[in-house]
Amino acid sequence: MMIAEVASFYDVVIAGGGPSGLIAACYAADRGLRTLVVDRGEKAGKKLRITGKGRCNLTNDCDVETFLSNIRRGAKFLRSCVTGFSSAEVMRFFEYRGLALVTERGSRVFPESHDANDVAETLIGAVRDAGAEIVRGRVAEVVRNSGAVSAVILQPGVKIACKAVIIATGGLSYPKTGSTGDGYVMAKKMSHTINPPRASLVPLVCETGEFWPTGLSLKNVELTARRAKTRVFHERGELLFTHFGLSGPLTLSMSSHLVGEEYREISAYIDLKPALEPEKLDARIIRDFSENLNKELKNSLGALLPKSIIPAVISKSGIDPGKRINSVTAAERAALAGAIKRFTVSVIEPRPIEEAVITAGGVELSEIDPKTMMSKKVKNLHFAGEVLDADGYTGGFNLGIAFATGAAAGSQVLEGMKFEV
Repeated sequence: MMIAEVASFYDVVIAGGGPSGLIAACYAADRGLRTLVVDRGEKAGKKLRITGKGRCNLTNDCDVETFLSNIRRGAKFLRSCVTGFSSAEVMRFFEYRGLALVTERGSRVFPESHDANDVAETLIGAVRDAGAEIVRGRVAEVVRNSGAVSAVILQPGVKIACKAVIIATGGLSYPKTGSTGDGYVMAKKMSHTINPPRASLVPLVCETGEFWPTGLSLKNVELTARRAKTRVFHERGELLFTHFGLSGPLTLSMSSHLVGEEYREISAYIDLKPALEPEKLDARIIRDFSENLNKELKNSLGALLPKSIIPAVISKSGIDPGKRINSVTAAERAALAGAIKRFTVSVIEPRPIEEAVITAGGVELSEIDPKTMMSKKVKNLHFAGEVLDADGYTGGFNLGIAFATGAAAGSQVLEGMKFEV
């Protein structure tokens, strides 16, 4: 649909055709409200189509309390809408519309096809079935009159009268998908406070050095971050060594805990063998050494560690890599075990926000009604999704936030009623 084809009046205009905007449109239009979704992409749901490496982890199959415990910022605010549109409701919404789902490790829910496009197309189909319209374009301005929404201005200057607006424009991550911060600008013009947008669930830049094992992917390792004596992150999973530092699921999770932290105050390390207690690791090293007594250290750890990380581990242990195994002392062996159990990493900063999975920060939650997502400053102005200062950890929780806030906004806009699926 082209801008020239849109009507001059709608009950509700939704800025943004991502998961929160599309689910809001389903709710609003199903109640008989004339609803228009304005999205910048060639296809709506562009960011949704690339989430989870194109597989789309659309929610987490857990109860409300578990879900809220995985919210990094905004859990108290989100309680009402997450209770109203829980993970079970998200799953029921999609399954009712013919999208088969599967639950994988960590209760992560994916489409059975493992194709994120199927999630996006199911949502778009639901929007159209409900009677809402989708147009490619950009909401440049929200117009208010006597403290209430009265119209929107679409670029380039097309004015559409409306009774309500839902801003669901996303954050600043992946700007090529249309998330360019428009919602923050509009909200600020409506006198809302914008907490500084920052990268979350993002790869981390580290000091790499000569022996950094670029390209190495590790499973079942533990990553820990500390601020002085306080542990701020500790989790087991997968990570990836890159040319700039660290990436992978563990790294992204840790980055969420480091939002707002001074990185120079953070120490981080990887336990390369978390399944082995120090005594068992020492026994394993002794066993391996006994089979390589006349070899150099650098050629004797292949059964214990991936080849590409061996030089870095030896360097951190302080042992001469050319030293013969039969001359390695007990103290040196302990130093080697220490480097394996505590492979230190110097984190410098997060990668740019454009590379982040989500944006932390956004519209201040105290200025929003948690049950309706309506502004406390402008009547019939609602917010949903990543534009809000609420975010969670990996595992489907951020899409869960998008769906829950979108459902609340769409069902309550213009004094809505409960949406039945």
